[in-house]
Amino acid sequence: MRFMLYPTIHAVGSTVYFMLFLLFLCARLVPRTNPGITFWAGAALAACCARLAMLLLPTESDASGGLLWYAVFITLEKLLLLLGAFRFFGPVYLPGGRRMLTDRWLYGLVGLALGWIFAYGQLGLPRVPYDLGLAVLNVVALLLLAVAVYRSRIRLPQWLKSSIVVVVSLLALHWSLIVPLYLWWLPDWRQQGFVFGTVQAMLQYLLILSAVIVLFVRRLSESEAKALDMAYHDPLTGLSNKRYVDVLFGQALQLANRPHQALAVFYIDLDNFKPINDNAGHKTGDLVLQEVAKRLRACLRSTDICARIGGDEFVVIATQIEQEQHVLEIAEKLLKQLRQPVQIDQHSYELGASIGVSLHPRHGQELAELLEKADSAMYQVKQHGRNGYRLYNGDERRG
Repeated sequence: MRFMLYPTIHAVGSTVYFMLFLLFLCARLVPRTNPGITFWAGAALAACCARLAMLLLPTESDASGGLLWYAVFITLEKLLLLLGAFRFFGPVYLPGGRRMLTDRWLYGLVGLALGWIFAYGQLGLPRVPYDLGLAVLNVVALLLLAVAVYRSRIRLPQWLKSSIVVVVSLLALHWSLIVPLYLWWLPDWRQQGFVFGTVQAMLQYLLILSAVIVLFVRRLSESEAKALDMAYHDPLTGLSNKRYVDVLFGQALQLANRPHQALAVFYIDLDNFKPINDNAGHKTGDLVLQEVAKRLRACLRSTDICARIGGDEFVVIATQIEQEQHVLEIAEKLLKQLRQPVQIDQHSYELGASIGVSLHPRHGQELAELLEKADSAMYQVKQHGRNGYRLYNGDERRG
């Protein structure tokens, strides 16, 4: 009666551990995955083999094959569990900065444990020292795992990190009570204790797998954000690009549609930039463009939009314009900033800019139409000596 549920327990346990092994293995296939996941896949497989040993091999005597192979696989499981933890969560360091346990020491301790198991099976050692040795190994390994998770710098949700530490600590407590509680004081409860320990161990693996998934999701979100940033921003200046301006224009219109407020589009083409780029080199030209972007940002409010749409062409969209005079003041402010000499490597470069301006809704409803008219006004500035600004008035023509 005492062992009647063991076959069911080991069959279910081996199945669950094998599924965990497959899940960790699938996670390992993701590019640039932390190598600790490979060791955890091996640990889950070792736990599966331990249950299969108890299920398929004899367990009648204390030194029977099932019990011995169970101990071997449980020892290997703890080795792989710690190797994975030290790679995923980071190694455990002493207060002086010295690493508490290197892989070499870990291999040595596991080698001693396997030798202890072999000696028990071959030499017929007493059962109690054997059980105590196996329990101590599991307690030490699990406490090291709990410390590694607790002191880890990986950004995990606090509830998940705390749950792993609590479950692993409870499992260590369970192993510390196996010999005195289930072998000496309450032998009839040994089966229930085995079930309890198995459930805790499975929960431990599920929480560790949850940590892996959380980091996968975070990495995916960060990669997506980086991809969007690259798609919508100019990599040289950090300003928005033309594609992102199209996206933001709808938001800017919502501000422009407020009573007595308009929106202004400034089309900026730098003067004298091509000679700088040709004579001083593209590296210097890039530094000049970065300085221009910095100055444009300094002139604008948080509600305004600034973008680089070409080599030396920029667009500024100013929102919440209440009077036309404000448009001219902004244009003058932008032009004043761009007239200032740019200092690069102890050389001074004179720029200036030609700025064309169009207004919503007076000159159009769509961004493309507003940009076209602002560009036309800017062209007129170029035609009349450059280094100035002009508001579109409908008379502009390109010759």
